[in-house]
Amino acid sequence: MANVNKDPVRIRQKKLKDGYMSLYLDIYSPNGKRSYEFLKLYLVPEASRADKEKNRETMRLAEAVRAQRVVELHNGEYGFKRQLSKHVLFFDYFRAQCDKRRETSSHGNWTCWTACLGHLQEYEPKHNITFADITPQWVRGFKSYLETCRNFTPISQGRELAKNTRLIYFAKLHSCILAAIKDGVITSDPCIGIKGFEQEESQRMYLTIDEVRRLAETECEYANVKRAFLFSCITGLRRSDIERLTWSDVHQQDGFTRIIFKQKKTLGQEYLDVSPQAVGLMGERGKSSDKPFGDLFQVGFTNKVLARWLKRAGIDKHITFHCARHTFAVMMLDLGTDIYTVSKLLGHRNLATTQIYAKVLDKNKQAAVASIPYLLHNNNGDGKDKA
Repeated sequence: MANVNKDPVRIRQKKLKDGYMSLYLDIYSPNGKRSYEFLKLYLVPEASRADKEKNRETMRLAEAVRAQRVVELHNGEYGFKRQLSKHVLFFDYFRAQCDKRRETSSHGNWTCWTACLGHLQEYEPKHNITFADITPQWVRGFKSYLETCRNFTPISQGRELAKNTRLIYFAKLHSCILAAIKDGVITSDPCIGIKGFEQEESQRMYLTIDEVRRLAETECEYANVKRAFLFSCITGLRRSDIERLTWSDVHQQDGFTRIIFKQKKTLGQEYLDVSPQAVGLMGERGKSSDKPFGDLFQVGFTNKVLARWLKRAGIDKHITFHCARHTFAVMMLDLGTDIYTVSKLLGHRNLATTQIYAKVLDKNKQAAVASIPYLLHNNNGDGKDKA
């Protein structure tokens, strides 16, 4: 019998007919009761270096679970919380997390949660699974599913998921699992040891100062959408914060108009001074509870309005409402504002987030290219002198 005081939980191996080794835990409770937990983790026959690395990763994961079980035994939580995980339905809990985001976060974040739920249900045909079924093997399976599945949203239906979309959906699953740990539904994280997706740098679409001017001079079928979009271009405010803005958030201080608000996305308290032309876009001041920009409709409809407005202005770019925020950031840097101030204006918590815009607009690179002397006989590069 194992020494209970020194090693109450041990990793054991069971050889299967196909040559794989199934890993399980041999657990001795403080009351002397012995139990087994099959981890659904398997060591493969080592025929290559890749097989050896895979087995090492599997053993690291098994060891992480073993260590967690030791903590549970010492805290007296092992039996109770593991029993609870067998009764909480996973999809019901995930749905509750989606509903929570609908009330507390941006529309985009809530949409990502609901889209992830759709893919989880596509991946797992049994809709009555509990958290006891969410094993490392199950998580790995969902990750593999994301690598090959097709999008079923109306705009991108039939296409493979973008790399960053895979990253987001996998992160939503992990967020749900971490919430379950916090709520005491489960005691260990089945994602431990499973590497997520690498982030791919995405293109930041934005408008130039001249293009913003052209839009301002072009008629838009919905005046409130036009005012709100241009307001975002010259303040950097997110759509979600513009939607929530009321006149009670708008104050006069030292000759400036200041908006004092809490960001919906980060919950950070912000103090944003805005220019007179931004104030003009808000229109005549109303009651404290009135919203300067009224109803902005659903995100999809608003973006369709933007597309028609851009086409009318002769601008051939794929621009969504959020691109107004990108436009503000690039414009500020183009006008010579230092990156720290731009970061504060955008309400970023991390300067690295703002540095992405500095990469978009790299004045040093432009200056370097412009400094190259004429090396050819003419300006058209065909080796022939102009007549």
